[in-house]
Amino acid sequence: MSHFLGIDVGTGSARAGVFDHTGTLLASAKRDIEVWREAGDMVEQSSNDIWRAVCAATREAVAQSGVAPEAIAGIGFDATCSLVVRDRQGGQLSVSTTGDKRWDTIVWLDHRAIAEADECTASGHAVLNYVGGVMSPEMATPKLMWLKRNLPETWNEAGYLFDLTDFLTWQATGSLARSQCTLTAKWTYLAHEEAGWRRDFFALVGLGDLFEHGNLPEKASPVGAYIGQLTAQAAAELGLSEKCRVGAGVIDAYAGALGVLGGFAGDQQDIGRHLALIAGTSSCVMAMSPDPQPFAGVWGPYYGAALPRLWLSEGGQSATGALLDHIIRWHGAGGEPDAAMHAKIARRVAELRATEGDNLAARLHVLPDFHGNRSPLADPHAVGVVSGLTLDSSFDSLCKLYWRTAVGIALGVRHVLEALNENGYLIDTLHVTGGHTKNPLLMELYADATGCTVIEPLADEAVLLGTGMIAATAAGLFPDLNAACLAMQQGGRKRASNPKSSGRFDRDYKVFLEMHRQRRMLDAIR
Repeated sequence: MSHFLGIDVGTGSARAGVFDHTGTLLASAKRDIEVWREAGDMVEQSSNDIWRAVCAATREAVAQSGVAPEAIAGIGFDATCSLVVRDRQGGQLSVSTTGDKRWDTIVWLDHRAIAEADECTASGHAVLNYVGGVMSPEMATPKLMWLKRNLPETWNEAGYLFDLTDFLTWQATGSLARSQCTLTAKWTYLAHEEAGWRRDFFALVGLGDLFEHGNLPEKASPVGAYIGQLTAQAAAELGLSEKCRVGAGVIDAYAGALGVLGGFAGDQQDIGRHLALIAGTSSCVMAMSPDPQPFAGVWGPYYGAALPRLWLSEGGQSATGALLDHIIRWHGAGGEPDAAMHAKIARRVAELRATEGDNLAARLHVLPDFHGNRSPLADPHAVGVVSGLTLDSSFDSLCKLYWRTAVGIALGVRHVLEALNENGYLIDTLHVTGGHTKNPLLMELYADATGCTVIEPLADEAVLLGTGMIAATAAGLFPDLNAACLAMQQGGRKRASNPKSSGRFDRDYKVFLEMHRQRRMLDAIR
């Protein structure tokens, strides 16, 4: 048994990949997941539907790989940081105002709990020192507060509360173990302290009975730790052997961080020069260091949330790929934002740039906070701004707006980078993975607009690779997660920044910062 299965559950699909002990991806498969949207920034899913997609993708990937099911020695899971609610018998409970029990999962990007997040921030509790000083509505605590206040019947019946990754390991093994990654990054668990839970914080925000409803352990399980074998039912549904071992998983972006930064697991000092950029629907940036680097506006520092004995700081942008999709739908010359449309726009942008050069849409500027500013402002109330519009409604005007939106997204990464480097990091290299690697405009901009060297992983599925590393660790092939990361890392292609572009993007960045300042001024007018 020398093969491993990585399972990645994103916002819209579940993917499964089969790896060998060198980290080579032998086969992968994907299944879509239902998403239910309600008014008021409410986004929900069904954990049963997610598990169905996981099982179908797994069976197809294993069949395509040619590996015998009994040769799959371990499984690693990653998933979005969504909240799953189950009753005391383990059945589904509704998190929806419709009352439909099928919708038992509040999706990570759901912003129904902004008011509750503000209350957490206003509490001034010490746990906020490890989330950048500001509670986000994307974290578990405000969502739980909203649930208790607005759906009291669901709250009273709840017997299990899971981050989605931990739900998947529970579904696979029956174990109530929770990952150090999920609890530390999203549930205010302080992994560096002997007593990780600050129960007084939950009492302060009206969740003093959380532990009566959540079945939460006192201690979190380190990433990759063996937590159990597949149950007979899970093995049958996945098409695998009951001897298959399951490891404590991670949030999806953290799997990407393992996949692209795993090669530096043995170099605790140099790893601080490298930033993981996991970029798809949204974007996450992750930096690691041997010492904590706390500061406002960036989540963390989280101890052991990815690699052991390292502190992790997480920033990000709440809508990036989703924003480019929105621009296409929004514009009169747009349409369905599928891969063909994105490629068509990129080709036309290249033609326009060949003619107009650096002056292409130079007066058009986009502040990309259409779904709030996750970092470095930590302001979920922030809104997007577009300056420089005209009456032009042609396809070329869409291409120009798309291009300048992509510039704004890259400048947002630069903004986060500056915050990190002003607070103890010395980052000069970006390791990019996710859907953005398929967008040539963004890949060029990440290098040129930030001035950093960009590394694109050779592994086509770096997020899946990270979960494969977890699977191999849980299976016992390697003595620890660091060893698995070093043995299975795949390297990457290097793209240097173009020094001739620095002046243009320095100017754009000055405008970008000025737009932030002017937005604050407008918001202050009463």
